[in-house]
Amino acid sequence: MTAKKFENKECMYCSGKGYFQLLLGGSETCSCCSGTGKKKE
Repeated sequence: MTAKKFENKECMYCSGKGYFQLLLGGSETCSCCSGTGKKKE
């Protein structure tokens, strides 16, 4: 098996979702990617 190198283009803080689930309920926009879910270049 050969390991393929892939580029991680999603935000590593929110796992590409663009938001965080809060413990008390609800969600908050990820401040790192501004809710886009993509890693900044």
